[in-house]
Amino acid sequence: MSFELKSTHWPLLALALRSADTQRLMQDWQQRYGDAAGFFDQDALLLDFSALSDSEPALADLSALLALLRAAHLQPVAYRGGSAAVRQQAAAAGLVRADDALDAVQALTASAASSAIEPTPTPAPERPAVGALLIDRPLRSGQQVYARGRDLIVTAMVNPGAEVVADGHIHIYAPLRGKAIAGACGDENACIFATCLEAELLSIAGTYRTSEVPLPPEVRSKAARVRLQRHNDAERLLIEAIA
Repeated sequence: MSFELKSTHWPLLALALRSADTQRLMQDWQQRYGDAAGFFDQDALLLDFSALSDSEPALADLSALLALLRAAHLQPVAYRGGSAAVRQQAAAAGLVRADDALDAVQALTASAASSAIEPTPTPAPERPAVGALLIDRPLRSGQQVYARGRDLIVTAMVNPGAEVVADGHIHIYAPLRGKAIAGACGDENACIFATCLEAELLSIAGTYRTSEVPLPPEVRSKAARVRLQRHNDAERLLIEAIA
């Protein structure tokens, strides 16, 4: 995959480019997020060029990439890393340096707030914590459910071709035969739980495994937990049977 989407120390997402081939990146993006309408909600975005070679020339079509991201309801505001040519290109496109990313996000927020009508200045009531999203119907091929900012609980079958996505954990108390994507905004501690694991695709915080790699017999069609494991700077999905 030519990119990785993950959380950062700033209040914004980071798109880490692993290739300067913007055409390939856009194709990968469409493959992963092209059918995920409503996945993002004007989230601020940092373009991270750190993984690119210092000798890398300017990106082939940065303007097209930025247009694609904005069409997906993301707001590219900053950049970091990259060769001098790439940094110059990013600055010319209106992006700010990463050191100024927080200021850019605050300015973006202030600009949006200034266009709204201010209510009477009284203390806002505290909101209760958002609970998990509960789905109690089978999901057919082509259907997608996204639990933004919370866990997802599904008590019916996720059929092949269906997709369940959550920023937190995913719990499926039925056969999982479609796709399950947990930690969608970069939470590496998110897990996937299923009482009958037969998934087409499993993904946590951008690390994924497809059905092209058969599940071990000790977890296939059985209750299992999927979590992200780091080892020597490498990441992989660890699938464990639940007794």
